[in-house]
Amino acid sequence: MPADGDQPLVNARQQLTQLIKQIKENGKQDNLLPTLQTVLTQLESLTKHDQLTGALNRRTLLSMLDSELARSYRTGHTFSFAVISVDHLEKILEQHGQAVARQVLQMVAKEALDMLRTLDSFGRVAANEFAIVMPTTWLDQSLKAIARLKKRVAACDWNAVAPGLQVTFSTGLTTNAIKDTAEIMLARATSALQTAKAKGSDSIAEAELPLPEYLPEEDE
Repeated sequence: MPADGDQPLVNARQQLTQLIKQIKENGKQDNLLPTLQTVLTQLESLTKHDQLTGALNRRTLLSMLDSELARSYRTGHTFSFAVISVDHLEKILEQHGQAVARQVLQMVAKEALDMLRTLDSFGRVAANEFAIVMPTTWLDQSLKAIARLKKRVAACDWNAVAPGLQVTFSTGLTTNAIKDTAEIMLARATSALQTAKAKGSDSIAEAELPLPEYLPEEDE
């Protein structure tokens, strides 16, 4: 599968190496502080984002999911969580090569980042899987958001990427439940994704836990 690009990390390392060399050779440098600030900003971004697609990386996305779970415990608000996977990416890789497979992931990520709300979080959680945290969003609302993203992806000029190329994605969708953790929600959405894939390309499967049974004596 396409690996994360590491060129930004290489560039930051080269800049730091050059700075160290200049300090050793010439002593104090007037432009040291702004250059270091630039490199540190680059490194901070590298720790949070997937370098191939620009999406949040897995660790940061799960941290955002944990934060949303904590907020939902305080407010009682429901939110949705989706895991999406490009259909037949392995086949695309075999037929068209790694460069095309990389571009497919980049274009799907771009469409998602352009379309999603500013309060949503979008990240890459596996080689061919992205995840979306959608705060204050019920399941029916998140289904509409996924449908809009599917239309955007379908409307991309995939033929310009590779002749005859068509790209769809499958989705596993869930909402938060009592005692959820980020890993539990990710596992539940991923399980729903496998159900969707079993149904065929461009499918959606939902995994929503039932509400706890209401016991009148609890109010006494």
